[in-house]
Amino acid sequence: MGLGSADTRLLDRYVKRKRMLKRGQILYRADEELTSVYALRSGSVKTYLSTGDGRLQITGFHIPGELLGLNEMDEKRYHCEAMALETTSVCEISLSCFEELVRQIPSVYYQMLRMMSKEIKLNQELMLLLGKKNAEERLATYLLNISRRFAMRNYSPTRFNLSMSRGDIGDYLGIAEETVCRIFTRFQAEGVVTSERRYIILNDLKRLSDIACEPYHYPAVSRASPPLRLVNLR
Repeated sequence: MGLGSADTRLLDRYVKRKRMLKRGQILYRADEELTSVYALRSGSVKTYLSTGDGRLQITGFHIPGELLGLNEMDEKRYHCEAMALETTSVCEISLSCFEELVRQIPSVYYQMLRMMSKEIKLNQELMLLLGKKNAEERLATYLLNISRRFAMRNYSPTRFNLSMSRGDIGDYLGIAEETVCRIFTRFQAEGVVTSERRYIILNDLKRLSDIACEPYHYPAVSRASPPLRLVNLR
């Protein structure tokens, strides 16, 4: 964020480093009081709601560099549950400290506004996806979205672990798990993607963009990108 050394020391004093979660471990539960916001250092987390009849609705999939809890700050209570999809590391900062940091470090406030703006945009795109696109277009759009988010954080935009299960992807996109599996098989047969369990290679971003009915923009990745760390998710 372009922080000076004094601001960095101030940030380090408030942030609790680091909290480790095992796969399936809960970070926070719905209706709990909002006491902290979390920044993902590594791993991934899914957020979901429970419906009245006991079913789950996936609301998001979060990767390193993203914050959890910002959209709960209005009511000061978590409205969904967050679960680690793999071994995950988070930085935790109390809400009171976070509010103090926002007041003291202008760049933190600016970054918070950017993140909230991106979340609003993501929700708008999800509404369009669920309302206007067919199953094949939805999955292609989803893969492109994940690709861009990895690229923004200087990870490979074409090779990554998709730690969310096929069932969770289907739930998030509003399509059946069997349909997700069938489309992945079709994409592989056409050479668009290569899928080895949860390790995904996007072979043809242009073709994927065409399927998603989106303009093609190849994600820009920093030359200093860290190497992809493969994780066994079996």
